Amino acid sequence: MNIALDVMGGDHAPANPVGGVKLALDTLPQIERLFLVGQPEVIEAELAAQGVKSPKLEIIPASQVVEMSDSGLDAVRKKKDSSISRAVELVKDGRAEAVVSAGHTGAAVAASLIKFRTLPHIDRPAIASVMPSRTNRWILIDAGANPDSEASNLVENAIMGTAYARHVLGIANPRVGLMSNGTEEAKGNALCKEAGKLLRHASGINFIGNVEGHDLWETPPDVVVTDGFTGNIILKSAEALSRAMFGMIKTEIMSSTRTKIGGMLAKPAFKRINTKTNADESGGMPLLGLNGITIIAHGGASAYAMKNALRMACETISHKVNPHIQEAATLYASSHHVSP
Repeated sequence: MNIALDVMGGDHAPANPVGGVKLALDTLPQIERLFLVGQPEVIEAELAAQGVKSPKLEIIPASQVVEMSDSGLDAVRKKKDSSISRAVELVKDGRAEAVVSAGHTGAAVAASLIKFRTLPHIDRPAIASVMPSRTNRWILIDAGANPDSEASNLVENAIMGTAYARHVLGIANPRVGLMSNGTEEAKGNALCKEAGKLLRHASGINFIGNVEGHDLWETPPDVVVTDGFTGNIILKSAEALSRAMFGMIKTEIMSSTRTKIGGMLAKPAFKRINTKTNADESGGMPLLGLNGITIIAHGGASAYAMKNALRMACETISHKVNPHIQEAATLYASSHHVSP
């Protein structure tokens, strides 16, 4: 597998992307070529500093870097030689099979949308995030790609989330819920109500109705559909709450000798929970609905998270997610007489 990595993207670039490369070279033998995209002198210096050397690596020059203060669309239009644009072009040109970036999410989405285009019968892409709960893993879609959604986009999210849950998570008939402020059909804003009407009559989607916030962490459906604005708030709030809870637990454990002893005894359990809830374990999130593969990692991703983002790219390639989405979207469109 050939993967393009935006080495200049992220809060801790180039150190953590290169650190992720170092870990990936040791643990992901399926990667045949890693294109390191960015400013060559910066990349070469970081590779040397971390002692990373492999015939699998190839540096692709890109003179510009997208800053977090840049507008996503403007960054793509005005910074044509940015690392994210060059990385996406490698996939478009067929040299790479996926691109991974921890940089500006808006720029990654814009560059991918402009250069890849959407799959047939998909109007807008969406970010899928695999989330933990007490009982199962579930997919949050959209987690931030498309904040201003229409009801038809939420149906597309359901189609894409169902395909991902079925073919990547191995769930035969994924249950789909619509994020709302109440389980009753009458609850929700105008977007939610209209999307609910469409989903209730959508063939090929196992729609179970509305879900509320407290459902997400106890017994969530396999796929939770929402707009990118709401989804991103859910994602970041969940991650922040997880960090805060572990921080509070650690503070309490260290408060006395007795609790320290108890903490040592419970340490294996804490580690297992941390593995389930730590965003670094998934590493990145696939941007679904495009004629190409883009994996979006967190801006503050560690080297370990970057390695896992590269692993997710490999999994998305091997599971052939895009052809499955295209097939499902085409079936839905034909049964509901939707024009491409």
